[in-house]
Amino acid sequence: MRCGVEVSVSPEDRERLSGLVADRNTPQKHAFRAHIVLLTGDGLGTMEIMRRTGQSKPTVWRWQARYTEAGVDGLLRDKTRPPGRQPLAPAIIRKVVSKTTTERPPEATHWSVRLMAKAVGIAPSSVQKIWRDHGLKPHLVRTFKLSRDPNFEAKLIDVVGLYLAPPDRALVLSVDEKSQIQALDRTQPGLPLKKGRAGTMTHDYKRHGTTTLFAALNVLNGTVIGRCLPRHRHQEFLRFLETIDEQTEAALDLHLIVDNYATHKHPEVMAWLERHPRFHLHFTPTSSSWLNLIERFFAEITRKRIRRGVFRSLLDLEVAIYRYLANHNEHPKPFVWTAKPVDILDKVKRGKQALESEH
Repeated sequence: MRCGVEVSVSPEDRERLSGLVADRNTPQKHAFRAHIVLLTGDGLGTMEIMRRTGQSKPTVWRWQARYTEAGVDGLLRDKTRPPGRQPLAPAIIRKVVSKTTTERPPEATHWSVRLMAKAVGIAPSSVQKIWRDHGLKPHLVRTFKLSRDPNFEAKLIDVVGLYLAPPDRALVLSVDEKSQIQALDRTQPGLPLKKGRAGTMTHDYKRHGTTTLFAALNVLNGTVIGRCLPRHRHQEFLRFLETIDEQTEAALDLHLIVDNYATHKHPEVMAWLERHPRFHLHFTPTSSSWLNLIERFFAEITRKRIRRGVFRSLLDLEVAIYRYLANHNEHPKPFVWTAKPVDILDKVKRGKQALESEH
């Protein structure tokens, strides 16, 4: 049996302990420890302290002893405990990191947690911790493409220059086509979203035809001129150029940023441009669709309106697209280009150097 314990609490400590108990922001564990010491200093016995604080006998004894040893500061910190298992050896950690970054598992394209754990002889949770600590995510992959256009630098400077310093009395329009947009109707109605369950839609569908969205993004204010056409040949591109001509102020020059699709360079398109001198085409480098801001708009309309849409006819799809464009143009928000040509060229140079060093 434990003999009676006498704890002397100085006035300074009593004031500090009382403040901890009274302060609403004090962590609960610190408050009950301070309360135990205060009651002990008042001469109360263990059983009464247990009744008033709701703590067990070992807990009361522990914090009485801790205060005696370390004072009030001892109540505000927990003693460190040895780990439940031995930490991984640095050699094991280096081995996991090396295998993840330089090797592939047999008959697989990338490492999984269990494959790596089996190969190294450690627990899957240890593999997860090592990957998390070193920022490794072998299950993810990012795609890339470095342009081989011999005029890459000149085209890049031309396009980015339009974004960063557009000419006076002119509009800069980012133009492209989103082709083969399918009007898909699901074979059965989906279930609505509810707590604990995502919304559902059937994996199979009925096709009701396709349309092509021709779009021109005004780089200055974010508005979009759009038109749905059945195909994306040069004939349709010419019709869209006429739409742009009709919907823009006649006194302004128009600088259109387009990709290298053959439709944009067709002889009839070139002839039309000669008859409309306010139109100027600027071509992005090959394999550099990321330079065309309209692609950012296409990603948004796909994600927000098309991908999970249900369209019972081609007309339904086109109406949905036009309504999205109208709503977007009521509250437009431009995509602001900030990267400078010199920074982009430096990144591309580093990318090519990395590829050459690997091969």
